[in-house]
Amino acid sequence: MLGVWFLLLLWGLAAPCQGLLETVGTLARIDKDELGKAIQNSLVGGPVLQNVLGTVTSVNQGLLGSGGLLGGGGLLTYGGIFGVVEELSGLKIEELTLPKLSLKLLPGFGVQLGLHTKVGLHGSGPLGGLLQLAAEVNVSSRVALGMSPRGTPMLILKRCTMLLGHISLVSGLLPAPLFGVVEQTLCKVLPDLLCPVVDSVLGVVNELLGTVLSLVPLGALGSVEFTLATLPLISNQYIELDINAIVKGVAGDMVDFPKPHVPVKVPPKKDHTSQVTVPLYLFNTVFGVLQTNGALDLDITPELVPSNVPLTTTNLAALVPEALGKLPPGRHLLLSLKVKEVPTVMLQSKKATVSIAAIIHVLSFIPQGTPEALFQLNGVLTLNAQLAPSATKLHISLSLERLDVKLASSFSRAFDASRLEAWLSDVLRTAYVQKLNVDLEVGIPLPKILNVNFANSLLEIIENAVVLTVAS
Repeated sequence: MLGVWFLLLLWGLAAPCQGLLETVGTLARIDKDELGKAIQNSLVGGPVLQNVLGTVTSVNQGLLGSGGLLGGGGLLTYGGIFGVVEELSGLKIEELTLPKLSLKLLPGFGVQLGLHTKVGLHGSGPLGGLLQLAAEVNVSSRVALGMSPRGTPMLILKRCTMLLGHISLVSGLLPAPLFGVVEQTLCKVLPDLLCPVVDSVLGVVNELLGTVLSLVPLGALGSVEFTLATLPLISNQYIELDINAIVKGVAGDMVDFPKPHVPVKVPPKKDHTSQVTVPLYLFNTVFGVLQTNGALDLDITPELVPSNVPLTTTNLAALVPEALGKLPPGRHLLLSLKVKEVPTVMLQSKKATVSIAAIIHVLSFIPQGTPEALFQLNGVLTLNAQLAPSATKLHISLSLERLDVKLASSFSRAFDASRLEAWLSDVLRTAYVQKLNVDLEVGIPLPKILNVNFANSLLEIIENAVVLTVAS
């Protein structure tokens, strides 16, 4: 517990990040509207009212079952806390209107949370007959934002107070002097009864915040583990989380590619929107894992290309006859493409490109025969990257923009390799780029924060990062 308070103290001295993001983490800015929706959903569709207050049977009116906390057998029944007026009224709470939520972010601290509800009390009047009372209640709480021992964002209830509003007699008879007794008793009882509702709401929201610390699969490549890199920060409009993405291989070992020192100028967040910034490092790491695993290498045979892109010595002879020597026409070709270096990803204003440096071995072969090396090329593939968000991922699709090749070696005569670029481009588009897009279907995982869905977000490519913005 002391550790939690120490973290809270450190966090309270911090200020929201502005301008340059010096780290390589995934920056998330969650609008206060998203926090409000998470709390409201925990009251409407979550387990809070069912488990703490009883069974909710209507959205507008929370009717508490006889076995609920506040119903028969609850705290305010005969013999309970309400024993002071038991002989007079035997009151117990039977109805609770679904609370109306008000929320305000407190920079440098946390959240001011208000719940306005109406309480219905039923019992027997002192003169006999049914007695029904209704009371308006405002619950006000101050909630600090910090980090849990697990390293996830956490809302902690610091103070909870209650203001009892207008009390009205719905039915029955109640002498005026007893109104004061009822009011005093409610002021003593309701805070202990309704403040746990706030704690329960925060428990549900903290479970959602806890999903930030998650392990997301990367298909056959491994996984990405998200953790908080720094303490959470808060402004008057949003909560800011600097999330560290740790890439792990299939065996669970950490994949640690060099992190370039490329500050990101994060654009300002608009009101009523949430924002996540995906850094260049994550793109580089995904392609780095593909290269390390050999997924960027491919042997291209005639079976992998369509009939309109023939892969034979006949077609090669029409382009660079000097490269074939004395080989007869009609033989099949094998293109063995090897990638020895991690591809370079460029994120610039409104454009994403991937550059792959590859060694291309060109060989001829006959069925059941041994391939015969013809020549070797050094090639650079420049690919355009189309980015599209879904609810949980940032998807990447590549298309070949251009291919540049140079002759590295030849087993016959030297030749101008640029004459092969158009033909090789057709081969690589149909076989190699298609294979890359299949491997990239794993996408780049997005952190899970309060169930924010980025499927319909606005995507903006900036210098060294991609920014997703979604309306709250």
